[in-house]
Amino acid sequence: MGDPHRVGIVGLGVISRAYLDTLVGHPAVRVTAVADLDASRSAEVAARYPGVAAVDVERLLDGSDVDTVLTLTTPAAHAPIALRAIAAGRNVFTEKPLAAAFADGREVVDRATAAGVRVGCAPDTVLGTGTQTARAAVDRGLIGRPLSASAVMVTPGHERWHPNPDFYYTAGGGPLLDMGPYYLTALVHLLGPVRAVIGAAGRLRDERVIGSGPRTGERIPVEVHSHVSGVLEHVNGALSTITTSFDGVATTAAPIEVHGEEGTLAVPDPNRFDGDTRLFPLGGAEWRTLPPSAGYDGAGRGVGLLDLVAADGRTPRAGGALALHVLETMTAVLRSAEEGRRIVLTTTAERPEPVPLTPAGQW
Repeated sequence: MGDPHRVGIVGLGVISRAYLDTLVGHPAVRVTAVADLDASRSAEVAARYPGVAAVDVERLLDGSDVDTVLTLTTPAAHAPIALRAIAAGRNVFTEKPLAAAFADGREVVDRATAAGVRVGCAPDTVLGTGTQTARAAVDRGLIGRPLSASAVMVTPGHERWHPNPDFYYTAGGGPLLDMGPYYLTALVHLLGPVRAVIGAAGRLRDERVIGSGPRTGERIPVEVHSHVSGVLEHVNGALSTITTSFDGVATTAAPIEVHGEEGTLAVPDPNRFDGDTRLFPLGGAEWRTLPPSAGYDGAGRGVGLLDLVAADGRTPRAGGALALHVLETMTAVLRSAEEGRRIVLTTTAERPEPVPLTPAGQW
């Protein structure tokens, strides 16, 4: 084994703790530097984790002690930071979505290819036992030929709990670009890439009220659609529907269901690594819970970066091509809603390699 792969983290908001918990102390990587526009955040993280340096963003991107830049900023900054890191010869792993706009995501992937560096992107939750067990069930033929799927995410909006929710309601935000990557990435794992989409979208209100933190009661503008529905035509002929909403209250729908000629699968929340996969076979009398049969067991945020580091010649399971395809799918649904027509996609992506059942401590 060589020296640990060196990781620098840009952006130390809410999600950063989950990544740090996975990466700090893992034998395959070493977090060498952290940076945030709020220098106090960087200092706090550096004090908590010995050996981690608190630096500014420019120093982290240019430093010789970083092999991969992990970007946990708001979506609008994903592409600019990735492009700067790529220009400096660094690999990139970014929180979802890959970029706020498809053209920017395309540039990130194209420049990385030209520079000979790797790009990875969340979500990596779909590499856990939840989605991977469901995928294994599809691949084993437990539901026969897949015909369709549905994906549903309904919530009143993140401003109820997030102290700075502005970015959820500006360009690059909204329920589809924020939460859609979990569901669409899972659908590609389950059914393969998408070839065309049809979309519809709306907006319940033009303002939101922050419900927690020091800005409680402050009103923020809504500049994007807050309820989005889409129909996805997969290359294999299956049809998926997706609904993502910041306007509803709750739903009883399964996060994802996959319907086949011989059965239906209820797939657990793709925003989690685990969860029960349930099967209702044709002619059966009840749902049956399938035991975990695939996926990184006990994984946390950051396992996709570890998968990228370990790829060594194979395509990373949370790689840039898949993230770009998911980004185009989402932006095409939104464009279809605006233009009132079916959109044929320009990208595709192979289904990532399945993840064998891998116990905690071995990933």
